[in-house]
Amino acid sequence: MVDVPDIDHLMAGPLGQFLEQQRGARADAVKQAWSRGWKAAIIAGPLMLFGLIAIPIELVPKLWACGFLVTLIYGWATAPIRAARKRVKIGINEGIADALGMSYSHDGDEGREFELAKQFRLLPKHQKSSVEDFWSGTLGGYGFLLHEAHLQEKRGSGKNRRWVTVFRGAIIRIGSGKRFHGTTLVQRAGKHKSWFGWGGRKDSVKFDGHRLDAVDMVHPDFEDTFEVWSDDQVEARYLVDPLYVERLIAMEGAFHGRDICSLFIEGDIIVAVRSGNMFESGTMNPASDRFMVERCAEQFAAMGRLAQQVNRQLGWADDRAG
Repeated sequence: MVDVPDIDHLMAGPLGQFLEQQRGARADAVKQAWSRGWKAAIIAGPLMLFGLIAIPIELVPKLWACGFLVTLIYGWATAPIRAARKRVKIGINEGIADALGMSYSHDGDEGREFELAKQFRLLPKHQKSSVEDFWSGTLGGYGFLLHEAHLQEKRGSGKNRRWVTVFRGAIIRIGSGKRFHGTTLVQRAGKHKSWFGWGGRKDSVKFDGHRLDAVDMVHPDFEDTFEVWSDDQVEARYLVDPLYVERLIAMEGAFHGRDICSLFIEGDIIVAVRSGNMFESGTMNPASDRFMVERCAEQFAAMGRLAQQVNRQLGWADDRAG
């Protein structure tokens, strides 16, 4: 059984002490931001007004220049708040990681799980990517790695061309007790249709030359929600049983996410879930600290339960899973 850490114990220990120390630092950051904002308004306000009136050019370029200047001023004024939020966020996440026997790092690099998620289209096409919030360790006795990803694509044309977020959420790699015989993909229904999206489900799909065939769902209640693709039909039906789907949906709920999908490959389970900007446990309101700690801890408990369920289903779990 994977349990949520005792939040009272966490808040009474080093994590609670750290957050108490940050209470004054957060208040100081807000005061500093307001001070910067007023100073900028006093200096830049009259200058922009003078420029709008006195500079003999068209109004639109002047408005664009003023908008750009306001953006720069806003970034400078709110820098202390962003720094305080990041400091609290890292402190909370490190405290939770320590309680769960894991490691946390704010920065890191894209790894194998990211490449597999791209290859098998757990992630949408994109042109720019950034990753942060790296967690690693064991859950329920099985190794795992998680990080947040932000993917963007350039859309529009001319002056309307802009970067658009196409995915923000978690990419997770959970270890299993043994290697899978085949590769099995669980995706939302309707993702792979014939006739350019107008027809029914395709019989097979290729991912960089790796062919996966459609698998009939074991339980009809989930046919409208998920589709299964695999190069080992027997193993796929065994892996994707109703309990696994329930655990997958429960994990999606724990992350307050949507469009969760997963991949069984070699000795790993890769999961991708859209969940917005996660693990932003650093806020400027100390009253919300406990809630943010509870939410973050529950997300990891949900991942651990999913790992245990898969390994028990396959008869691989041992006493480590409890």
